Amino acid sequence: MSAPASKIPLGTPPSDPTRPSRLAALAGLANNPAFRSALVQLLVFAAVVAGLIWVVSTTADNLKRAGISSGFGFLGQTAGFEISQTLIEYSRTSTYARVFWVGLLNTLLVSVISITASTLIGFVVGVLRLSSNWLISSLAAAYIGLIRNIPLLLQILFWYIAILMPLPGPRQAYSLWETFFLCNRGLILPRPEFHPGTWLILLFAVLAIPAVVALTLWARRRQRLTGQRFPTFAASLGLLVVLPLLGAALAGFPLTWVIPELRGFNFQGGMTLLPELTALILALTLYTAGFIAENVRAGIQSVDRGQEEAAAALGLRPGTIMRLVVIPQAMRVIIPPLTSQHLTLVKNSSLAVVIGYPDLISVFAGTTLNQTGQAVEIIAMTMLFYLTVSLLISLFMNWYNKRMALKER
Repeated sequence: MSAPASKIPLGTPPSDPTRPSRLAALAGLANNPAFRSALVQLLVFAAVVAGLIWVVSTTADNLKRAGISSGFGFLGQTAGFEISQTLIEYSRTSTYARVFWVGLLNTLLVSVISITASTLIGFVVGVLRLSSNWLISSLAAAYIGLIRNIPLLLQILFWYIAILMPLPGPRQAYSLWETFFLCNRGLILPRPEFHPGTWLILLFAVLAIPAVVALTLWARRRQRLTGQRFPTFAASLGLLVVLPLLGAALAGFPLTWVIPELRGFNFQGGMTLLPELTALILALTLYTAGFIAENVRAGIQSVDRGQEEAAAALGLRPGTIMRLVVIPQAMRVIIPPLTSQHLTLVKNSSLAVVIGYPDLISVFAGTTLNQTGQAVEIIAMTMLFYLTVSLLISLFMNWYNKRMALKER
């Protein structure tokens, strides 16, 4: 006896045996690498957002229970303290916001000078480290070994306490042509004094930069087409000097120099580089240059020896081979660790607080925080500054690294 056939309601579409079931579709998504990657990223992002919300809410609750007011209203209050070095106008009646900008500019001043000087010194020492002259190579190796193995903090204290502080006072200052003076008050230099019409000098100086770029591009194209070299360096240097002088001549030389003079117990006029600034720049520059020198040495040694031999077979001089053949190829290896050294130098500049240099940590995250008690806001602003500077350096160096990378033709 056969089983009764099941009844299908009228209007129901017939099932398609080729259509995948819902379970099979879910299994297909789980096996899809793109879907899994997107899901993991979404979960990580949600976890990070949840963590940030928890940190902010917990901090706000703790501040509320401690009776500490939050906000950035303190930036408009009067600071009431002096700062020994300022690149912008500042006095005791200035606000805490002004203190922030003074500390920021002082930190940038140290960072820019030290990055420039350490990169130049590091490249020179790195090349000398590979010199065939035993004495020069040994001196470069000794410098690298000595500088890299002494903590940076001790080097800062050495330059400040052992070298600069024992210098004689202003009355016995070392003098060069009665114009430059060195004593325990710092390095005293002539100060430029600008008069109406100075803008013309600045205008011609700014115009010299695109002129140098255009000259360099033209010289490269000329060499590529004709094989003839153009003295680009000498011509560019001439443009950078001659154009501002031309602007000064057209404006009637509106720039004078104030020579420092000893009056009483100190020098009057001129400008002074504080011993703290000098010690910090010397320590940061020499310390970072030791690491950069090793990066340069490794980059040069990564270039195939056959490249130098081929260039020498064409009759090129050793200096030309190093400048036109070896260094351009070595830069692809040098730039990534060089970026790390620049980032480290900016962060190491915060050690300035140990010798009293008025950088951002000293005057804002130190004195201002102690006076106002706004720890969260001040530390957040300070961290944001260092993060921004580091990201800008990374962006620039990554752009430069892409320009130096090999391009397939």
